[in-house]
Amino acid sequence: MTGALHVGPLSFPFELLLVLAAATAGSLAGGRIARKLGVHGDPGFTRLIFVGLVAARLGFVIQFHDAYRLAPLGILDIRDGGWNAAAGIAVAWAYALVLAWRRRPAFRPVAGALATATAIWALGTTTLALWPADPTRLPAIHLATLDGRTASLSLSQFEGKPVVVNLWATWCPPCQREMPVLEAAQREHPDVHFVFLNQGESAVQVGGFLRAQKLVLRNVLLDESSKAAAQFGHRVLPATLFFDAQGRLVDTRLGELSRATLAQRLQAIVSLPSSQPQPSP
Repeated sequence: MTGALHVGPLSFPFELLLVLAAATAGSLAGGRIARKLGVHGDPGFTRLIFVGLVAARLGFVIQFHDAYRLAPLGILDIRDGGWNAAAGIAVAWAYALVLAWRRRPAFRPVAGALATATAIWALGTTTLALWPADPTRLPAIHLATLDGRTASLSLSQFEGKPVVVNLWATWCPPCQREMPVLEAAQREHPDVHFVFLNQGESAVQVGGFLRAQKLVLRNVLLDESSKAAAQFGHRVLPATLFFDAQGRLVDTRLGELSRATLAQRLQAIVSLPSSQPQPSP
């Protein structure tokens, strides 16, 4: 399952909500055990969270090291949402074992917090994986082309190859930062259609921005009334949707993409087995 919880103009990815729920429940459980045992002060929850987060980030960086090799400072930019939960949990448990050896009274509260958080994470991850597939498909929306042609393009015509749909605007700083990443990916992945849906701006504004930034993009469409964003249910920019070759929504990224997090999602849609023969592109 992909997507987010929408509260007014805000969107919260389900994965982020699951992390917060696991961390909160784990902290409450650990605190309760600590009080019962008479353990005062911080038994190690803060360090446990820090160690787990660092390990989760490093696990992701190692997994997609080729992308970070081109921009090593991007390793520090956690806004891209690149985490390896399994690595974080494994290292956190290793830390708990070290704590058991060095500070035995603190082990039970820390282990209880970690066990609770791990159980909630596993249950939530399984639930999301088994949740019915998102019914969102590539819609048949007709949008204007950047060069002002009267013959508009329909998103549904891109079915037959995996499709990446990026909702963006020239005034959006994260959109501006991720555009070179998407431009490079479009050039490097001819087996994937990249579609850029500008939200609420004119051809003059969009064309001027692309020329100023020296960006060469294919499939730039103008959604001046933001009807595509309304149909997809995403008000936050940037938002990037990943469809398989049959036009089914597989993943959604709310927020800025890095080379690594884009590579992660492209890997998923390109390697997905087809459930039916694919039409010619």
